[in-house]
Amino acid sequence: MDRATFACSTAFFRDSGNSSAAPGLPGGHVDFIDKVDSFTYSDFFRDYLIPNHPCIFSAKFTEDWGSRRNWVTWDGKPNFEHLLQKFGEAVVPVANCDVKEYNSNPKEQLPFKEYVEYWREYIRNGYRSSRGCLYLKDWHLSRAFPEQDVYTTPVYFSSDWLNEYWDAVAVDDYRFVYMGPKGSWTPFHADVFRSYSWSANICGRKKWLLYPAGQEEFLKDCHGNLPFDVTAPDLRDKRIYPRYSQSQPPLEIIQESGEIVFIPSGWHHQVYNLEDTISINHNWVNGCNVAVMWCFLQDELAAVQREINQWKDPMDDRHLQCQLIMKSCTGIDYKEFYNFLKVIAENRISILEKGLDEESSSQNNSKAAISTLGMLHAVFDLKRTVKVLSSLSANEDFRKLDLTSLSPSPEALLHHLEAAIDTALL
Repeated sequence: MDRATFACSTAFFRDSGNSSAAPGLPGGHVDFIDKVDSFTYSDFFRDYLIPNHPCIFSAKFTEDWGSRRNWVTWDGKPNFEHLLQKFGEAVVPVANCDVKEYNSNPKEQLPFKEYVEYWREYIRNGYRSSRGCLYLKDWHLSRAFPEQDVYTTPVYFSSDWLNEYWDAVAVDDYRFVYMGPKGSWTPFHADVFRSYSWSANICGRKKWLLYPAGQEEFLKDCHGNLPFDVTAPDLRDKRIYPRYSQSQPPLEIIQESGEIVFIPSGWHHQVYNLEDTISINHNWVNGCNVAVMWCFLQDELAAVQREINQWKDPMDDRHLQCQLIMKSCTGIDYKEFYNFLKVIAENRISILEKGLDEESSSQNNSKAAISTLGMLHAVFDLKRTVKVLSSLSANEDFRKLDLTSLSPSPEALLHHLEAAIDTALL
């Protein structure tokens, strides 16, 4: 991060408060980025991350990936033989696109070789099967096969707090592979924690329907529920969807093979595979949208509390039960969110204390990836962490929890972060 971008980002978040969500795009235009050599991290940070706008990166940005070379045949189709050789014995999550279950598609675990056999037969039968349209989704391939030469995360997406944290605690990650036949699709949704996402097509084509953050409010039915399929004719029934007529038309993107789509924080979307398609996806949070994640968690807890309050028998440990339910639904509770902020903050302080010597920048780990973004980026991250940590520490529901297990205490961590920022800016 250069000084001009640091100044711009500091001013933006000082003037706009916690939100990084923009109301939409002027004219509904989505930029196409083609200049690999001249488009910098600061360009992306300033023009897309801060204003929360989508963009498309050309296939030039992925042409050196191992998956682009090895997973695709000469005519642009999935290279099933290579994939079976590398991953045939893996067990993968597969969704049935033809079945709706609790506003999503039900999943099952299948051997990868069985899924490929299904896919080949599906193609031979004219993209029809009695089993329905099956879509391999949310496969943690990078975690299961770390030695494979699949892809390199572009520098633009390297400030990735979600995967930095979950790598540190060695529990989970938010790096996925998707594989599906023509006609497979993902219903209307926003990404986990209202995170950013990037999606690279290894082969095939996708159609994206994107709604800027806030537009989803006009798409809710009379009970406050979001639609499963945003193209369903029922949405035009004012008795069911009374505010649909106030919504903007979605931004439509056709993503070609090799291209990367950047999806802004909090943007709801629906996605179709127009051909047999393989894609690589990351969900990620950083200093620009961590406050959006915090607002999402507060909203989720409030929804749980409203549900709990309807129970006839109040519980003495209601606040603890609410945290447990929230974690089961979202994957995180308030105490783990504190630990999430702590890990990121401690990594940034380590960068500032050690400096960017040549040795630390060359190490192959997440801290080294952040180090390459520069000292000012570490300071920016600390400032954003302080902002959200201050709000968390003052939160009434957080303060009701037993915080004695947190080390250091929130107050001590805040003091440490503020001192580190002051020292760095001297």
